[in-house]
Amino acid sequence: MFSAISTLVLLLAQAPVKEIPLWDGEPPASVGGIEKNRATVAVYQPEPSKATGAAVVVCPGGGYGGLAIGHEGFEIAKFLNDRGIVAVLLRYRTASQRPTPLKMAPLLDAQRAIRWTRANATQYGIKADKIGIWGFSAGGHLASTASTHFDEGNKEAKDPVDQVSCRPDFSILSYPVITMNKEVTHGGSKRNLLGESPTEEEVAYFSNELHVTAKTPPTFLFHTHEDKVVLPENAILYYLALKKAGVPAEIHLYEKGPHGVGLSQNPKGSPAAQYSKSWPGMLENWLKLRQLIP
Repeated sequence: MFSAISTLVLLLAQAPVKEIPLWDGEPPASVGGIEKNRATVAVYQPEPSKATGAAVVVCPGGGYGGLAIGHEGFEIAKFLNDRGIVAVLLRYRTASQRPTPLKMAPLLDAQRAIRWTRANATQYGIKADKIGIWGFSAGGHLASTASTHFDEGNKEAKDPVDQVSCRPDFSILSYPVITMNKEVTHGGSKRNLLGESPTEEEVAYFSNELHVTAKTPPTFLFHTHEDKVVLPENAILYYLALKKAGVPAEIHLYEKGPHGVGLSQNPKGSPAAQYSKSWPGMLENWLKLRQLIP
């Protein structure tokens, strides 16, 4: 992984980008007032000569308890920018700032971020039909929830952001939480999102493998067999649901590699290093296949 100094340099380099509030006033599904329910986006743009017109809403992981904003946020924005893609880094609501259970709050933030990106596409040189979402771990749950729970917008809404679709055009899921099934899910993410005693309906609603349809966007998935934090069965369940629904999908499962590798190499120099180095190359090939980058 990046050294502490490298990470600090990266954080300082990214700091000047303005964070834009997603909501005017108190967001929906708020608990504890406006200050405890802040959600923002920050737009990282590639060099104009590299720009492809594609954009990705980035959802860092953190178990719905916080945000791994460094290696699953800033580093991802740089990866995307280097390939000509606009990165829209989402700071969605988590248990670190407001009481749990979170329930609908993170999903509403993700949907709003996609709508906001689409409504402001022209300003940032984005093509409105090339807006994807990328999530890691619990952020992968959020990204897959946004990929299975969406609408076309309300054309009668006064707010122009609410008028447009919140469906992502493609999805990237890195070691994602997918299901709320107690045998497979990540317990901490489930507790922060749904509380200690969720209803059967809530568990089913947020078990995203149950909601894949033919309209679910094309998806790239990455996971490792060794991941003991978020079991690889999560990614497998989602891939099988995509396959059954006829949705274009690609999955990469590696034997070695811990949870949370991001784009970086394993610091101990195990075989996982070559895997975490190679899987972004697989993603780049997939982005080319989808004609999102040249």
